This record gives sequence, C-alpha cells and structure tokens, in this order.
Amino acid sequence: MPASGIRKFFDLVAELDDVISLGVGEPDFVTPWRVREAAIHSLEQGRTTYTSNYGLLELRDAIGQQIAGRYGVNYCHRNEVLVTVGVSEGLDAAFRAILNPGDEVLVPEPCYVSYAPCVLFAGGTPVPVPTSAADGFKVQADNLSDYITPKTKAILLSYPTNPTGAVMGRQELQDVVDIAISNDLYILSDEIYDRLSYDAPHVCVPSLAGAKERTILLNGFSKAYAMTGWRVGYVCAPAQIIEAMMKIHQYTMLCAPITSQIAALEAIRNGERDVTDMVDDYDRRRRMFVAGLNRVGVPCELPGGAFYAFPNVEHTGLDASTFAERLLQEERVLVVPGDVFGPGGTGHVRCCYATAPKLLEEAIVRIGNFVARLT
Repeated sequence: MPASGIRKFFDLVAELDDVISLGVGEPDFVTPWRVREAAIHSLEQGRTTYTSNYGLLELRDAIGQQIAGRYGVNYCHRNEVLVTVGVSEGLDAAFRAILNPGDEVLVPEPCYVSYAPCVLFAGGTPVPVPTSAADGFKVQADNLSDYITPKTKAILLSYPTNPTGAVMGRQELQDVVDIAISNDLYILSDEIYDRLSYDAPHVCVPSLAGAKERTILLNGFSKAYAMTGWRVGYVCAPAQIIEAMMKIHQYTMLCAPITSQIAALEAIRNGERDVTDMVDDYDRRRRMFVAGLNRVGVPCELPGGAFYAFPNVEHTGLDASTFAERLLQEERVLVVPGDVFGPGGTGHVRCCYATAPKLLEEAIVRIGNFVARLT
C-alpha cells in the first residue's frame, strides 16, 4: 500500500518559509465558541467515561431529527444511527461489514485519496470509474453498467466531491440509484460536504426513490462545523447493517470520545447560525478565488460545492506534479496535483480556498507570476 500522494508535498512545506498552503482540506475557522464551551463544561462536570458503542443516545436522536428535518429521511436513532470516529472510521467499518474477499466497489474518480485503500483493507477490489471535466466530474449513470460485473457489491458516491467540488442534481443521482437497484448493489454515500452546496440544494441520496434500504449514509461534523480535530462522524443505514458495523466498531474503537460527542450535540442544537456564516464566507472566497485564477490565465470552472477549486494547468506544458512542485519551490504556494486523486485528475491541481482571503489574493498573484514565466 503506497503512502498518500499528498504526503510528500507536506514534507516539502516543512523545509520552506513563507508558504501559502492551499493543500489541506480543512476549514480555517476555529470551532465555534459555544461548541468548545459545551465540551469544556462537560470536562468540568467530570463527564469522561465511555459511551454506548452506538454513541450518546441524545446525539443519535439529534442526528436523526436533523436528517429528517433537512432531507425528509427518517432513521430510528436507537438502531439505525452509529456515531463514529469521523467519517473515515465509518467508511472503514462499512466496507468491512459488507464486503467479502474479492467483492468489487465502483469508485468514481478523481476522488478522496482514502477510498480505494479502504476497499483494499476490507479485502475488496476498488474499480475506478473515470469522470471528466467535460461532464463536470459527475459520474454518468449510463457508463456505470460498463464496470459492473458479477462481483460488484457497491457503488461509492461523494457529492459534493473532494477534490473537484462537483455537485450532482436529483435526477442525475436518481439515475445512479436506479442502476444500483437493477443490479442489487449497496450505495455508500459520503455526504460530509452536504452543507457546502452553493448553487443548488444538496440532494441526500437516501431521500431518493428506492435508495434508503440499500444506502449507507456517511456524514460528520468536521467540515460544516469546523470540527476536524474532534473526530466525530456518524453513519445512518438499515438496522442490520448498523448492527454489523457496530460489532466492528466496538472491538476496534469502542466509542467516539465522549467530549467530542457532547461538542457535536451542541453543534447540532445551537450551531446553525455559525454554519450559515461560514458557508457564506466560503461562497465569497469561492467566487473571488476562481475569478482570480481565470484572470491570471489558469482556467477553472466554478465548483458547485465543498471548498476546492480544480483548475486545469495543461496549457503550461507541465504535468500536474511538476507544476505543483515548481510552484511550491519558486513561489511558495502549495497545491496538490490532481492525479493523486485518480487518473481523472490528470492535468489539474487541487486548491483549497478555505483560507484567509488576503492569503488567497496573494496566492493568485504568485500563481499568476509563475504561469506568466511558463507561458
């Protein structure tokens, strides 16, 4: 198993000064004070024990109510919701619960770097399904059938997407669900960026016709609530799948940290204004940064969600890795080459705009200077 292709760029950053990092997919906001205060208060009260393997009952109830209220999908908080150590652990447990050795999972690419390794760790076989800029990096239902074999067990979806910011509409997703239904496949839907959908309402996959009974919904608090370091996520799925996942979870993690769960509960109950303010700020940065890239000669489509721009750098004559390495060395701007997210990212770089506007403006100037020397 090779190390993540992103890793070497962060190793290089450690050796350089005055670097503007557009590489880490992490909010630059601090977790809202009310959330931190709830966690601090819980510690002062001595709430430092294990919780149920499933997670705090009141947190699972709040998660279920939020999904029902926002997307019209009803889950029983007692046996259809599992609190995990971030979405990453939920994804790992889900694959281990549903895959037998040799089972195949369709993974649209470019995608988050851990998807294929998680399939491999569970004994499965990831099957890349390429997407393209011409299609807005959206998986095309018509193409999925070409990759389905008797060994196919599941389709992995993640919209809005890291690294492209692609967003799929209701009918586009329904077409994928229909493929899953006709081939009796599971759907794993990583919706960690659901609140960061700017131009159209987010479509929750289990809300689609025929989807809920075969969908494992993954989400968490890292992105929308600026809680990456708290490591708390959740999975919603039919009870028998959650039961299988809970067995894996209880032997490997026991439970998510109680302090993080208490913080997450406060975020759901009283953090909506904070989410709205942060999303509005990301939207402003999105428009400013993408406009700036195009202004300095780096073509980039406006992403519909998440907080990543995915500009095309092929016109510079450099491959994405060389572009990223030279930009870092010569202009002290860190971006991530798109091909680390799969072959579909070839010729692109990922830029995270979840950083201060002044730094984004300076990054645009530096990128423009670099590209001008090349072209």
